[in-house]
Amino acid sequence: MFITEDIKYVGVNDHKLDLFEGQYRVPGGMAYNSYVITDEKIAVMDSVEIGFADEWIENVKKAAEGRAVDYLVVQHMEPDHSSSIMEFAKAFPQVKIVSSAKAFAMMKNFFGTEFEDRKIVVGEGDSLSLGKHTLNFITAPMVHWPEVIMTYDSTDKVLFSADAFGKFGALDTEEDWTEEARRYYIGIVGKYGVQVQNVLKKAAALDISKICALHGPVLSENLGYYLDLYNTWSSYKPETKGVMVAYTSIYGNTKKAAEMVAEKLAAKGETVQLADLARCDVYKAVSDAFRYDRLVLATTTYNMDIFPAMKQYIDHLTARNFGGRTVAFIENGSWAPVAAKVMKGMLEKCKDITFTENGVKILSAVDGENIAQIDALVNELAGGKAAQEEKTETKRFVCDVCGYVYEGDEIPDDYECPLCGVGKENFSEI
Repeated sequence: MFITEDIKYVGVNDHKLDLFEGQYRVPGGMAYNSYVITDEKIAVMDSVEIGFADEWIENVKKAAEGRAVDYLVVQHMEPDHSSSIMEFAKAFPQVKIVSSAKAFAMMKNFFGTEFEDRKIVVGEGDSLSLGKHTLNFITAPMVHWPEVIMTYDSTDKVLFSADAFGKFGALDTEEDWTEEARRYYIGIVGKYGVQVQNVLKKAAALDISKICALHGPVLSENLGYYLDLYNTWSSYKPETKGVMVAYTSIYGNTKKAAEMVAEKLAAKGETVQLADLARCDVYKAVSDAFRYDRLVLATTTYNMDIFPAMKQYIDHLTARNFGGRTVAFIENGSWAPVAAKVMKGMLEKCKDITFTENGVKILSAVDGENIAQIDALVNELAGGKAAQEEKTETKRFVCDVCGYVYEGDEIPDDYECPLCGVGKENFSEI
């Protein structure tokens, strides 16, 4: 597949995989993307998962048309993109490996070697000439590993974006890009919004005609749409107005209340997504919580705590910096309901959370009083008043070298970054 006259796609589709990274459901499989740039010198952009090494190497040989391959550019060391490096090095003994210093240290961990006799270390602002094509390297630390680089081909105006702008699904599967890219981004990259924002600022200075990610299709039309979505996701803003109603229920009573809230909100013209956390794809439910501007959490008191599936769900949200939304609670408990208190306590440290004034407290089964509470909650969510708790904003500083984020009013003078060891002078306030 030709991306441009000189750039060919040589990646593979994986339909054997059921869980990406051992947790994300991928019914449409997964694509491991790799590209060949043919010029006076030939460069291969990234590797593939080891189970597809032979197929990938044959693809590269066909694209090179018998010529020697000069460079393998390694942008990301996660094994779905790097585990075939050793096999490639054996198949092309003359090839030079181009990557970041941190990536070569990881190669030592994975393969027992840093390929000292053939490595080329690159960093921010470095470039590599292939002839008429020049590869310009952009560091992208913590998007979503610390060693990541991206590459911009200034001749064809192609951005090789590593895992950014990727999605779940093989290339021969018809799927909506936005839905699967959102689930991919929120699940895998979502914690690192600050670092993504830094990379988007770098991308804004480039004239980009195509984006070649390591997963999913090549993006070549309406690039503003994809860049705008990434800006929204990485700044933790709601993508659209709507209400995510997430519930767990043991005997159906909490489910009944959650369904009533969803039905009444829909009757008022609200977009509503309803999810049973014990049965649904939890990562889809997580991405929907970030998609919409309001969230309703409904669960039971369980062992003087909350139901495990709800607890895990909230942990997923807070681990990905959930905030900037309105949250409501529905709790159930036959003798000592504490679910609302527990859920609120788990979310109180999130930034810019608004808790509704109204909530629903069920004592075993939904009764007339609960229906009145549901009506009041629905009216508030559909446009009524919500109580914004005052929060003190903590300053944040990002390491310009590796992307580590320090939180605090000021950075101590003797502070050293725990990831890369640089001092205070290398941090910028966010």
